[in-house]
Amino acid sequence: MSLPSKFLVDEREVEMSAIRAQGAGGQNVNKVSSAIHLRFDITASSLPDEIKARLLDLNDSRLTLDGVLVLKAQQHRTQEMNRSDALARLQEVVDSVAVLPKARRATKPTYGSKQRRLEGKSQRSSIKSSRGKVQD
Repeated sequence: MSLPSKFLVDEREVEMSAIRAQGAGGQNVNKVSSAIHLRFDITASSLPDEIKARLLDLNDSRLTLDGVLVLKAQQHRTQEMNRSDALARLQEVVDSVAVLPKARRATKPTYGSKQRRLEGKSQRSSIKSSRGKVQD
């Protein structure tokens, strides 16, 4: 069960086109355009500005230089299922940036963790020092 989305993507702002799917599938894949090519222009969307900025800052190969998110859905045999799959994946991307990341607070290593690290270093040092030539 997924949580309800706070920022819903308006389907009117999404451009979808049907294309032929790649890969195995027999004769059906050569005749039927069941895959969906989804294009979502982030800058022209009705999403809030902070969500747009976080979407544009994503390091995602599906994002073009013009700020258009391109998704291709070809998992299912029918065009309608691929269409709903593409829209669901687009909503997942928007939902992933809608949650603010927790601010990291700097902490210091504990005394015990320092001791364990130094103990491990000394053990490793003794192992390496014993690898030398044998002295008479």
